[in-house]
Amino acid sequence: MKLIVMDMQKGITVDALYNYDHFIENTVNILKAARENQIEVIYVQHDNGPGSGFSQGDEAFEIADQVAPHPGEKRFVKHHGSCFGNKDFTKYLEDAGEDTLIIMGLLTNFCVNTTVQSAFERGYKVIIPEGTNSTFDNQYMTGETAYKFFNEATWADYFAKCLSVEETMELMKKQNL
Repeated sequence: MKLIVMDMQKGITVDALYNYDHFIENTVNILKAARENQIEVIYVQHDNGPGSGFSQGDEAFEIADQVAPHPGEKRFVKHHGSCFGNKDFTKYLEDAGEDTLIIMGLLTNFCVNTTVQSAFERGYKVIIPEGTNSTFDNQYMTGETAYKFFNEATWADYFAKCLSVEETMELMKKQNL
């Protein structure tokens, strides 16, 4: 079991996200539980390319302070929606022989969705803890509608197990026994 923290970068980890305070609280609680139970935490950061303002070296690219990595925690950079677009990330997971990924982060309807479906297609068991992904309102739907569409209708019981924070933390404890 590994915990993947996606795109929680300073440029988009802002209070305009759907249910921001709840999202940050749940994410911090899952991170804490993972570390307490020796579940490896892996960070993935999105890079939009040089000059975009959201690239390596830009402040917006850096991981948000609320969820900052601990020393020694792995980091990967991606340039496309799915984390699996980074060949080093993909190889690292394959070499580790893990079959279960807990995925959380930003943005629900973009990179998180793409990664969840890519992980499923590769045979991983995917767990999405409740309230640990979020997105913004857009011209077609609110952040809340997007969150519910993916977490309750698209992923649930097909691409992923969408579990409460408490259920996820219990699985982490069992993994550590």
